[in-house]
Amino acid sequence: MNDDAENLGCLAPDEAPRATNYIDQMQNMIGNLVNKGTAYPSANGDVYFEVEKFENYGRLSGRKLDDMQAGASERVDVEVEKKHPFDFVLWKHAKENEPSWASPWGNGRPGWHIECSAMSTCCLGNHFDIHGGGSDLLFPHHENEIAQSEAATDEQYVNYWMHVGFINVDGEKMSKSLGNFFTIRDVMEKFHPEVIRYFIVSSHYRSRVDFSDFALKEAKLRFLVFIMHLKRINKSMAIKPQTSMRDDFNTSEAIAVLFEIIKELNRAVKEENAAQSTLYYSTLRHLTNILGLVQYNVDDFLKSDIGQEALGLSEADIEDFIQQRVDAKKNKDFARADEIRQSLLAQGVVLEDTRQGTIWRRAD
Repeated sequence: MNDDAENLGCLAPDEAPRATNYIDQMQNMIGNLVNKGTAYPSANGDVYFEVEKFENYGRLSGRKLDDMQAGASERVDVEVEKKHPFDFVLWKHAKENEPSWASPWGNGRPGWHIECSAMSTCCLGNHFDIHGGGSDLLFPHHENEIAQSEAATDEQYVNYWMHVGFINVDGEKMSKSLGNFFTIRDVMEKFHPEVIRYFIVSSHYRSRVDFSDFALKEAKLRFLVFIMHLKRINKSMAIKPQTSMRDDFNTSEAIAVLFEIIKELNRAVKEENAAQSTLYYSTLRHLTNILGLVQYNVDDFLKSDIGQEALGLSEADIEDFIQQRVDAKKNKDFARADEIRQSLLAQGVVLEDTRQGTIWRRAD
């Protein structure tokens, strides 16, 4: 996972806590809730959070406890030890051959929800800014996290909740049962990590992501627009941008802003306005850095053969053909020069003549 994240240009976390290292902190939080009267131990050694003792239970998901309770007998297996059908377990008594730890309530293990509250408050404090997760965790997991954390600390738990959308494959939700399950490494065998990151960032984090070869090929073509323009000017300067990122992390709108900047960069280049060209280019680079785009060397990306058929041409072979073409043009043998260009194109290599010389990239 860490290798895949690094290849996709994701920054490593400052801390990566393990639940088994925080058992004491979890037990302390549970004990605090029991002492406050918002949690209770059952006769069989389980400890439950009492949802009716938390006034705002359901506010994140927009659910009301009374409405949920009305149909609870049909939807929820009510355990006899619970005071309310939606009371959730904080500490679970040990079953045979199951990992367990000693506790004031007997040997057992922590409930799923309490792990997150204990670790996050220990690492980030009782109150922090952003909490992420999949949209399927909104209820009950995150709702329960809020309840137990705020009941334990008497502070607001989180300012902003960011729930990401599901991944669909060719219009269907990814699942092993449908046989459309794959890993990010499978995708990186066919597409460059830069393209995959661009594809993901191009959609809003809350939206559904439809994965398909066609969608990724389209993303690759759009991403090439950035790369080809960034090759034209290589100067940079630091400026302070205003972006759509402040509007609910709207990366898709931020991408649209980048395309507008590219238009202005194109205009400035055509007008040979060096100052404006440099300004727009540096703006692009600053913003792509914020989004984590264009992290690889531009030439390396353009020459990458990830997902391409192996056509037997090494970089040295290509450079040799380019030099032959340069020599042919010097000798006014333009037919030979065109023949070399077409031969390379047939083998998946595109040539582009610039003022700085001939550059090449892999064809799509």
